[in-house]
Amino acid sequence: MDAGVFSMLYDKGFAIGQALVRHPLIRSVAFTGSKRGGRALMELAAARECPIPCFTEMSSINPVFVLRGALANDPQSKARGLYGSFTLGAGQFCTKPGLAFLPETDGAAAFREELQLLTSTSDGFTMLTTGIAEAYNQNLAERHALGVDSTAATSAVSPQTHAVLFQTDIATFRHNTLLQEEIFGPSTLLVNWNDRKELLATAESLEGHLTATILGTDADLANNEDLIAILERKVGRLLFNGYPTGVEVSHAIVHGGPYPATSDSRFTSVGTQAILRFVRPRCYQNFPQTALPEALRDENPLGILRLVDGVLTRDSIIRR
Repeated sequence: MDAGVFSMLYDKGFAIGQALVRHPLIRSVAFTGSKRGGRALMELAAARECPIPCFTEMSSINPVFVLRGALANDPQSKARGLYGSFTLGAGQFCTKPGLAFLPETDGAAAFREELQLLTSTSDGFTMLTTGIAEAYNQNLAERHALGVDSTAATSAVSPQTHAVLFQTDIATFRHNTLLQEEIFGPSTLLVNWNDRKELLATAESLEGHLTATILGTDADLANNEDLIAILERKVGRLLFNGYPTGVEVSHAIVHGGPYPATSDSRFTSVGTQAILRFVRPRCYQNFPQTALPEALRDENPLGILRLVDGVLTRDSIIRR
C-alpha cells in the first residue's frame, strides 16, 4: 500500500481518537467498542463545522430464542452449542450470544443442567487486556447485586477470568433494563419463559442487535412467523439452528443492525459491502468520453469494479 494508507496509533486514553475525529482531513470514521465510546464519537463527528459520517458498532447481546421443538431431541447438544458460542474467544466477540430465552417444556431441565455443568467446570479464560478483565468482573458484580441466580466456574485472577451463567424469569428481565446491557466476556443470561404472548412482548421491547438466533424445527418456524417478523426489525442477521459467533467475509454477510448495535443499520462492517461506508456516488452527466475518468470510458471492459479517487464504481451500471 502507498505510504499513509494504513497507520496504527496507540493511546491509553481518548485524546488521539478525539483529535482524529475532529481533524479536517478526516472525512469518515468507523468505530467498534462500547456504547458510551461510540456515542461520544458520533457527537464529535456531528459537531464539526462540516459534519462527517461516523459508523459505530457499539452494543449487542445477540439473543437466542430456543423454541419448543429444539428441546424434543437431544437438548444437551443445543446447550453445548450455546456454551461454545458464548465462551468462544473468552466471550470477546461482538456477536457473542449474551441472552437466551428457554421455554419451560420437556427437555428444558436437561438443557439447563448441561449448560450449568459446562459453565461450572470450565477452565479460566484470558482476556485481551487487564482493563477488559476488570470491566468484566465489575459487570458481573452488578448482576450479582441484583440477586440474579448464577452458576460460575472458579474465579481467576485478572487478566484471566471465569465463565458465568445467569438465570432469571422473563418478567424480571423485562422490568430490569440492566439485564439487557452487554457484558463483554464469557457469560450469558438464561431467561425462562412459559407464556408465548409474554415472549413476543419481550422480543418487541428489545433494542437493536447484530444478530438473533432461532433454535427449533421447521414446524417451529411456521408457528412463529410473528416472532420472526419482530426479529427482522430488530437485527441485521437472523440465524436458524446455528450460532452467531461465526462471521464469514462474503458478499452476503450483514454485520450491522439497528441502534445501538450500530449507528446506521443500512451498512455492514464486515464483508465486501463494507467498503460502501467510505465511498460516495458521483455522476458525470453529458460529459464527453475524453473528459470522463478513465474507469468510466467506453474503451474499458464492462463490469469492471474500480476505486477512483475514493469512489467505488461499476462501469456497466454507471454508463447505463
